[in-house]
Amino acid sequence: MEVPGAEPNRRIGPYTLLGSGRTVGGGEVFAARTDEGLLVTVTVVGLEPTATPGLRDRFRAAVEAARNLSGAFLVPVVDADVDAPVPWVATRFTAGLSLRHAVDRHGPLAEPALRVLAEGLGRALATLHGSGAVHGELDPDAVLLTMDGPRIGALGVAGATASPPPSPTDDLFALGSTVLYAASGGEQDTDALPASLREVIGGCLYPEAPDRPTAEQLIDYLAHQGLPAPEGGWLPPAVTADMAAAAASAGSARAPEHLVPPPPVRAPGKGVSRRNVLLGIAGGAALLGGGAAALAFSGDPAPAPGGRAGGLGTTARPAPPSGVRTSSAPSGSPSSTAGPASVVLAGPDAAKAWSGTGRNAPTCVEASDKVLMVVTDTATSFLDAANGKSVAEPLTTTNDYGSRMSSYPTAYADGVFYLLCDAPDQWGLLAAFDAARGKAKWAVRLAASDPGGARLVSNYSSSYVAVAGSTVFVCGQVRKPGHKFSVEEPSTGYIRAFDAADGKRLWQVEGTDIHNVLVPSSGSRLLAASATPRGKPGGVQMLDSGRKGARGWKKPVPPGSPYFTMGWPLTCYADGLFLFAGGSGDTLFAVDAATGAERWRQLFKAKNGDRARIGTPFASLDGAAVHVPVGSDLVALATADGTPRWVATLDGAGDLGTANSFKASLRLGGRHAQCSADTVFATDSAKTLWAIDAATGRARWKYTDSSQPDVGFLWTVGGDRVFIASHLTMTAITADGR
Repeated sequence: MEVPGAEPNRRIGPYTLLGSGRTVGGGEVFAARTDEGLLVTVTVVGLEPTATPGLRDRFRAAVEAARNLSGAFLVPVVDADVDAPVPWVATRFTAGLSLRHAVDRHGPLAEPALRVLAEGLGRALATLHGSGAVHGELDPDAVLLTMDGPRIGALGVAGATASPPPSPTDDLFALGSTVLYAASGGEQDTDALPASLREVIGGCLYPEAPDRPTAEQLIDYLAHQGLPAPEGGWLPPAVTADMAAAAASAGSARAPEHLVPPPPVRAPGKGVSRRNVLLGIAGGAALLGGGAAALAFSGDPAPAPGGRAGGLGTTARPAPPSGVRTSSAPSGSPSSTAGPASVVLAGPDAAKAWSGTGRNAPTCVEASDKVLMVVTDTATSFLDAANGKSVAEPLTTTNDYGSRMSSYPTAYADGVFYLLCDAPDQWGLLAAFDAARGKAKWAVRLAASDPGGARLVSNYSSSYVAVAGSTVFVCGQVRKPGHKFSVEEPSTGYIRAFDAADGKRLWQVEGTDIHNVLVPSSGSRLLAASATPRGKPGGVQMLDSGRKGARGWKKPVPPGSPYFTMGWPLTCYADGLFLFAGGSGDTLFAVDAATGAERWRQLFKAKNGDRARIGTPFASLDGAAVHVPVGSDLVALATADGTPRWVATLDGAGDLGTANSFKASLRLGGRHAQCSADTVFATDSAKTLWAIDAATGRARWKYTDSSQPDVGFLWTVGGDRVFIASHLTMTAITADGR
């Protein structure tokens, strides 16, 4: 595709454009990256509008004004060149589905999601209008749906280039049309609006501009209704499943166009020469080298004297914006009347043990008590966990996409790191590295393990790797030729088992009853959830690894459980028990891993009258305690009988102005909470990592970094240290925070 104003190598200013663009309002929008690997979104403004006299000056003023704007629902401007032959604007990279795609594919949004959409767009416009700016291009294509709410650009190109310029009331009409589209699927019939929105959205659509509400009036109208916010995530499961499927299927440089912007890809020319790697696959074993490769992640790590961890942002908790209610995230407490009183988390800022900067941003990290493995889109490096210094030459294995909502490509066990990766001239590998020496033990190309042999007859997308004893498991989703993803039909998952010693394939099973497979660190029993059509009951079942994945006992789970969207496991294992949510998502069940017999159950009740919904449970290292996130509460239960031990509670607001909540409570998958021997680590929606005493539930320290992505921190725990990636910087903090 030829891009106006772009150089032959698809560069605009300092950015390389990735994939194909899409038209939004007055510009062509592309995902792009800097030479250092940072992602942005670039809007190229067409030639014709810039030919209007005085337009460039007006556009320049709008860009400068947008640089100073910020808000929870606005995507800020980070760079621009108004004087280029073809002007362009770069904004912060924000991944999400366009509203039009979500509605066209999955149908209208329900009332709770519509209210979040209307309020989010209203707050974005209130910020713009308060600064004297007008957006001018608000429509279903310009609205991005993210896990944390809707987003629009702080600069509407059409609003900045139109003559005469639009007015704030034009923006409100566009808001009304956009919400109506989301409610009706495209029909311009206000009867499709729920009763709670019909009056105010109908008012936005009044023919006479003076009769329309302002953005502030719309926000006040919604606030005074006092209706509860959505439970858990605000988007329908079908939409979040689409996000996960689109991310998982992005196996090439061109991501699905409805995922905007596309996931990062390897820029041309940034790979390592084939001469620097020796990759010979024979009998499932491979040697991966790279002694001449450029160090992907290195620097001069050193303790920061007197420094406090806080990344690039402030360590102060953000205050909620004026008028924002902070009770929208229901918190739960166990039904027991004799439960412990909650402890409000408050603690000092943590001191860094060390910090180092590399040339490429990490995409995934894994750690032992002695070594940190850092993976980028150019190489894999191994650092001393105590000081951040390199312990081995980097290898040419890469992972462009890294840890995401639906995947986690790394694992560690018994002195070996495991990684789903690519290498020069080889893709789709499972590799094992000796953690002490940073050397490859073996690698196997997963495509060669397909039933069709070396010829790929089905697409086996790999979501995550896990280890139990002497067996390595790769789990993911199967896509047959001609398969189209649909939440109306069950999708097929798979498990592949490999010998941890040499990578030899042991067995493979697949089926619609294999989703989100939980692999305990020991034993032969696995837990899988079934894939079910929307609105149908599902279930969990035991799989016996010792019998090559043979199905064991099954337990039904009513509709509404979070376990049926392909992604990272949302279940838990502790001391011989499998744990999962049931009922209406408000009850934690503990069943015997061998027999499926129920041992105990714990009902959670919301403090504010809303229904409590359990997030992803996780266990202590010794298995004696299970931790359950419920909104802004983290509850520790005794594994033996479910008795509550302590309740830790967040206060204040998250980064969207709503009640602060634990990321693990949002059911997004991934590692939002982990444990060391005596500390519970958990992230929240205010982009803070908390270190919580496992015995008392009281905070030891906190680490806040406002530059972290909305989906959560990229971090891991190794021994008594936690390691955090923030763009090009790795930071280590000891469990005691000193």
